[in-house]
Amino acid sequence: MIYETHSAQETFALGKKVGENAAAGQVYALTGDLGVGKTVFTQGLAAGLGITEPVNSPTFTIMQIYEEGRLPFYHFDVYRIGDISEMEEIGYEEFFYGEGVCLIEWAELVEEILPEGCRRITIAKNLAEGFDYRTVEIKD
Repeated sequence: MIYETHSAQETFALGKKVGENAAAGQVYALTGDLGVGKTVFTQGLAAGLGITEPVNSPTFTIMQIYEEGRLPFYHFDVYRIGDISEMEEIGYEEFFYGEGVCLIEWAELVEEILPEGCRRITIAKNLAEGFDYRTVEIKD
């Protein structure tokens, strides 16, 4: 499915809808250029899971765990990952194959370890349509 959003609020709302429908064990592979709205979408997804604490990209820590929602939420930002071995060091499999919901920002950088059946989400800008216009493609 391809969705169009015209503001950060609409991108957040789409993420929230995804979060409301998320089930235990789901993994979301999120891709898109820098500044496209990946974190806004992620914040919406977290809200849809019932998480009220601030959600920010864990760029320097690689992963954040949020447990206050209806399901645990494991938020990875692998932008600064140098090697897949760094993912192994933090025990990614426990989270990718756990009972929570996992979202990986910059997922294309760890393509070789993404689980089969993960949902792929791509966010893209099109400045010809406006500064805040985004397409959000979600593939199962």
